[in-house]
Amino acid sequence: MASDSALTAIALTLKLAGLTTIILLVLGTPLAWWLANTRSAWKSPVSAMVALPLVLPPTVLGFYLLVTAGPNGPLGQLTQTLGLGVLPFTFAGLVVGSVVYSLPFVVQPLQNAFEAIGPEPLEAAATLRASPTDTFINVVLPLARPGYLTAMVMGFAHTVGEFGVVLMMGGNIPGETRVVSVQIYDYVEALEYTRAHWLAGGLVAFSFLVLLALYTLNPTGQRPTRMGSRPGSTTRHIS
Repeated sequence: MASDSALTAIALTLKLAGLTTIILLVLGTPLAWWLANTRSAWKSPVSAMVALPLVLPPTVLGFYLLVTAGPNGPLGQLTQTLGLGVLPFTFAGLVVGSVVYSLPFVVQPLQNAFEAIGPEPLEAAATLRASPTDTFINVVLPLARPGYLTAMVMGFAHTVGEFGVVLMMGGNIPGETRVVSVQIYDYVEALEYTRAHWLAGGLVAFSFLVLLALYTLNPTGQRPTRMGSRPGSTTRHIS
C-alpha cells in the first residue's frame, strides 16, 4: 500500500507535471510557430538547442541548471536581485528544470503540426481579410489539434518520469521537491522493495495508459518522436 510520503510525492509530481505542461504550451506555441515558418539562419541553432535535452544525460543538464541558477550563476544573481532568492532546492526550481527538460516533447509535435498545415488555409483566411490573430485562433489551432494533443500528453508524461534533472535541481526535500521518481530511489536505497514496486509499477501502468490513450485518440496524428512533416505537405515561410 502507498505510504503518506508516497502519496505526497504523487501529488507533488502531478502538480509539477500539470504546471510544466501549461507553461510549455504557452512558451512552446510561438517558438514552434516560428521554427515551422522561418527562413532565418537562426533556425538550425535554435532547433538544436530545443532538441538538446533529448541527447544530453539528465544529470548533465541538471548540473548546469544548478550552476546557472545557483547563488553565483547569472540566473541566480538575477533572481536574487529581484528579491526571489535562488531557485535550486525549491519547487520553482523543479518547474524551471522540468520546462527545460521537457521542452522538445512539446515544441517538436507542435512544429510538425504547424508545418503540416501548409499555406493554403492561411492564404484563404487572408483573402477573407482575417487578421493574423484571427487566422491563428480560428484556422491554425483547430488544424493543429492533433499536435497539441500529442504535445500535452508527452509533455505531461515526460515530466512525471523525470529523475536526474529533478534530483540535481531540487534535491530530496519531503513535500517540497521529492517527486515520485526520487521517492522510488529512496525506497530502493532503504531496501524497501515492496513499496518501490508499488510506485514503479504505477509509473509503468501510467506510461502505458498514456501512450494507449494517445494512439487511440490520435491514431493518424503526431507521434511521440519527430518524423517530420506529413507526406505531400508544404511549409509556409516568413522572414
